[in-house]
Amino acid sequence: MGRICFFNTAIAWGGGEKWHLEVSSYLHGKAHNVLVVAHQKSELLKRVKKAQIPYEAIEINNLSFLNPLKHLKIRRLFKQYDIDTVVMNLSRDVKVAAPSAKAAGVTSIIYRRGSAIPIKNTFLNRYYFKSTITDILANSEATKKTVLQNNANLFPKNKIKVIYNGVEIPQNIEKREYKESQQRAEFTILTVGRLEAQKNQKFLIHLAKELLERKLQFKIRIGGEGRLREELEKLIVDLEVGGHVILAGFIKNPMEFIDNGDIFVLPSLWEGFGYVLAEAALCKKPIIAFDTSSNPELVVNNKSGYLISPGDIKGFADAIENLYRRPELAKKMGEKGFEYVKNHFDKKKKLQEIEVYLLNG
Repeated sequence: MGRICFFNTAIAWGGGEKWHLEVSSYLHGKAHNVLVVAHQKSELLKRVKKAQIPYEAIEINNLSFLNPLKHLKIRRLFKQYDIDTVVMNLSRDVKVAAPSAKAAGVTSIIYRRGSAIPIKNTFLNRYYFKSTITDILANSEATKKTVLQNNANLFPKNKIKVIYNGVEIPQNIEKREYKESQQRAEFTILTVGRLEAQKNQKFLIHLAKELLERKLQFKIRIGGEGRLREELEKLIVDLEVGGHVILAGFIKNPMEFIDNGDIFVLPSLWEGFGYVLAEAALCKKPIIAFDTSSNPELVVNNKSGYLISPGDIKGFADAIENLYRRPELAKKMGEKGFEYVKNHFDKKKKLQEIEVYLLNG
């Protein structure tokens, strides 16, 4: 058979880039023919080089689809490497790589979608999805749903496959000693995520005000960096919750960070696949998140945590207060979440699923 090409020209590092690196590394390690096409200045390319995976560097921007020379270059690249499957992650890549792949005779042209945002029903999208893309690989049922949300006929539903992101299950995790809940005077609420609008950390700062009015003794530790840091810092001061909300900065080891708290919360407005929810569950922490996008696929409501209506501060605070006053319930929910994630999102099993999907269709 020909070679599998992972085509991702994002410069920044994110979930999609992590997925491309992990899958290409896994397949390369099993002696499958793979090629990674990435931006020459990207973090993905740096890591691909380090892993000694075959690669090509290329630059793509939002207007590259209008450049016939760019199409020609990519078409020749696909033919040069005898590509028969290409997997793309960005919409701008789809606009160039998908028609180029079709022109080069690539058999499987796969859009790997990791964002639970509805696809716009535009003329260009109808063209790409009806005429160039052969398959869609989604990272959750919620993501799959958004593909056809604005146009039920945009793409054949039976050609949209869901394979969840895998989570690394640490060795000897069953024997790992988990830290007991903190003293009630130091009840710690944790979250991890980029300081961006999607992650909605402002909600947690307003939540802190509500918890203070209920006379709870707590700290909210927000892990992550991003463009909204100054705005969040100002809001913390304005709402006078400085002693209770801490911006902890970039977190190198999320599970180690999560391990040092009592509960995990996720106020994101949407998630394609809430990877950090799975990590929190592996730390045996009860979880509180909004009942939206893929969260119900990772959090079993009223068993491993609570799913709250988006934006409901009082409902969110009620759930926190319940776990604050009932540590035995928090521990039980953490155990339930641990078992659920271990049984449903094991990275080794997910990589095997992806291997079968890419090799056999």
